Amino acid sequence: MRLLLAIFLPFLAFLSIGRRGASLTALLLQATLIGWLPATIWAIHAVREYNSERKLQYALSNTRL
Repeated sequence: MRLLLAIFLPFLAFLSIGRRGASLTALLLQATLIGWLPATIWAIHAVREYNSERKLQYALSNTRL
């Protein structure tokens, strides 16, 4: 779901992962057609990074020492 937001509404994707400053910047980029593509690529990257971090935290919390 976040990936779809990243494609169509990048600023909402940033809000959903808790990055308010990036959300405002993406919204400003989205205001122009030229900036839409960079905002989308940036949002997709940020959402994938967020998902990877969550998976890593989950894996580390479930390991036994």
